[in-house]
Amino acid sequence: MMISTRGRYALRIMIDIAEHQAKGYVPLKDSADRQEISEKYLESIVNMLVKSGFVEGLRGKGGGYRLTKLPEQIVIFDVLSVMEGTLVPVACLEKNAKTCARMSECQTLPLWKGLNEVVTDYLNRYTIRDLMRREDDSYDYVI
Repeated sequence: MMISTRGRYALRIMIDIAEHQAKGYVPLKDSADRQEISEKYLESIVNMLVKSGFVEGLRGKGGGYRLTKLPEQIVIFDVLSVMEGTLVPVACLEKNAKTCARMSECQTLPLWKGLNEVVTDYLNRYTIRDLMRREDDSYDYVI
């Protein structure tokens, strides 16, 4: 499994918004500059985040974006699932997947199920708040 730039940038933009929304809506240009990501590319990512209900936007003066929930209520697994489509390691584990004829005798299926469970559990443990900078952070961390 490899998380795309779209998934990684979605997390970065949501963290940036969370860290700066106390002053109101966060202009996309400001986030793009801070994150060193193309504003045009971020527009497409933010559109997906708006459609998914993670952020909301306001046009005009004082406009920009803000999170629709508290950072501690936004689970990383949920964000990545929206941005990536699926996080399962093999097609047969996808939701509504066509039943594989070999499923009952597949020797590798337990391995893939276990990997899927580990990834899902791990990403469900973290929220946007967990990834935000803390006052005691002494290093730069980039996803």
